[in-house]
This record gives sequence, structure tokens and C-alpha cells, in this order.
Amino acid sequence: MPEPSVSVAIVFNHVGEDEYEKLKEVDPKSLGFKPEYDIHVATVLEEYQEIQKALEREGYKVSVLNVDDDLDRLLTFLKNPPDVVFNLVEYFREDPKLEHMVAGLYELFRVPYTGSPPFALALCQRKGLTKQLLLKNGVLTPRFHLLFKPHLKTRHGLRYPLIVKPAREDASMGVESSSVVYNLDQLRNRIEHAFREFTPPILVEEFILGRELHVAVLGNDPPEVLPILEYDFSELPQEVPPMITYAAKWDPLKEEFHRVHTICPARLPKRVEHKIRERALQAYALTNCRDYARIDMRLSKDNKVYVLEVNPNPDLTEGVSFMESAEKAGLSFQQTLKRIVEMARARSPRLKA
Repeated sequence: MPEPSVSVAIVFNHVGEDEYEKLKEVDPKSLGFKPEYDIHVATVLEEYQEIQKALEREGYKVSVLNVDDDLDRLLTFLKNPPDVVFNLVEYFREDPKLEHMVAGLYELFRVPYTGSPPFALALCQRKGLTKQLLLKNGVLTPRFHLLFKPHLKTRHGLRYPLIVKPAREDASMGVESSSVVYNLDQLRNRIEHAFREFTPPILVEEFILGRELHVAVLGNDPPEVLPILEYDFSELPQEVPPMITYAAKWDPLKEEFHRVHTICPARLPKRVEHKIRERALQAYALTNCRDYARIDMRLSKDNKVYVLEVNPNPDLTEGVSFMESAEKAGLSFQQTLKRIVEMARARSPRLKA
């Protein structure tokens, strides 16, 4: 147990109505298919309250702050900060590119906070730059083009199928079944769609046919790879590409959400598992991640390991992805949260004084 005086503030930013609040009024029988999972998922505030309760059971004095896009509120809070900020801010003023600047404020005020530093948060949102960094250091990632204008040469040098997605969005935003294309006409149409819907650059990359893996990494000196999680796409309709779309991840009103399952630990040959763990640690270190992160990968049919994305400060919902891997490693929800808090607390200037 920490000393009773150790204070932790869970800081997040959410503006307006929570879409998941509306789901409580939806009758599952109205969906047109039989849902496998509960469609009445927790709201943002309910998720953070669960983190609060878990940390309180570990003996911390915990508060919750919604910044609510109010810079003055954040600055006032930082003038009299807690011992640790549990940083769950993912965007500011509807712009995910400002996420790292909030972490920069914690740095300026010398307030210890959980998760990755500003550089890692900014870098990993620039998917093209992250991929270049990985490739330069021998970590495979799918071949790609980064587009700043809605045009790609007919002879683009990439092998179909391809996937088209925004290069600076998070949480699978813009990734749909139709994002995967199989010929030039589909590619051009999808590129035009992407430029209409999202701010460039747009990423066009080879879609790796094979297995999709999430690799959770916890800790710093040294970081630890938790049991590898695999997504099972076997129940998806044949016309739906085997991948994690935005709907499969976040929309319980869509059938995809209920037809994608997880296997943890993934059943892998020892040699392949070793390679995956090695690549995950390389990606974690190269992108300057800290405390905890999730590395999204594809394993091709010939067992080549490709890093798709590096996700600092991933979702910590109990039982989902990162936390499922932690639980398989023998760590409870609250034990994992405590380890994250204590890693941040160890960086406190007060403890080093």
C-alpha cells in the first residue's frame, strides 16, 4: 500500500454528450442480428470511475478531472497538482494532434504523469514518420505511400490488396471494410473519399494477409512484453476483410463489433513468438514509449512480422486488449494501474530531492 497521503488525479478531456449514454435506450432486439456482447457499454466517465475505484482500493487518494477543453481549468489545476497525474487526455479542442501539448504542460509544471512523454505522443500520431523510423532500424512495416494530394500514379509499386486510411488519426478512425481495395479503380475512389473526410496526409499501404496481433508492453527498465493477443476474424462475413475496423472496435450497434473475438495468449510457434516480442520491444524503444504501450502487428502467411502502428497510452478498459494481456500475465486490473502510477511517481522531483 502507498502512504495514505499519495494523491492521484485522473485527468481526461471530454466535451459534450457521450454517445454511449444514448446506447442505454437502444433495445438489442431492434438491431437485426443477435449481439454477442452487451451493447450498453460504459461511458467515458464510467470507465474512468472504474479506474478511480481500482486505485482507491490500492490505497491512493484519487480525484477525477475533466479538462472540458478549458485551458484555464488545466492551468489552475497544475498550480496545485497531485502527487501523480494519471494522464488520459487524448485530444484537445477536437484535435488529437494537441494531445502531446497537454503532456508538455505537465513537463513544464514538473508534475509527474503516467504514460509516454510528448515526443512519443507526437511521433506516433505521424504514422508515415513512425514507419520510416521503424524501417530505417530494421523493423518491418507494410510498404506504403504517404499522400498530401489525392493522386497516386498508376504504377505506384505497391501490391494489392491495399488499405487506405488517414495518417494522423487515432483509434482506427477512418478504417472501414471499404478501406481495403483490390484494384486501381477502387483505390482511386477510396483515396478521393479519404481526402473528402479527413485532413491529409493519407496513408496507402499494402494490406498484409494473415493474423492480427496486439502486443502489450509494460514498464521501462526493462520493459516487459505481456502475453500476445490475437484477433479471431473467423465469424466475420466473407466480404468483410479480416481486420480491426472502427466499427469492430467501438460501435456495438454494428455486427462487426460482435463477430470479432480475441485469443490470449495467441497460439504461436516459439521462434515466431520470440521474433514478435523482439520487434515489439524495438518499436517501443525506437518511438520513446514509456510506462505502457500497445504495438499493433500483422503476421503474414509466411510468418513475417509487420508493425502496423505503435500506440502509446492505449485504452485501459478492464478486460479489453491491453488489460486482457495484463490479466493473462497474472496482473489484476488494479495491480496494473498501480504499477503505472508507481512508475510515474518514481519520476517525481520530490522523491529525487
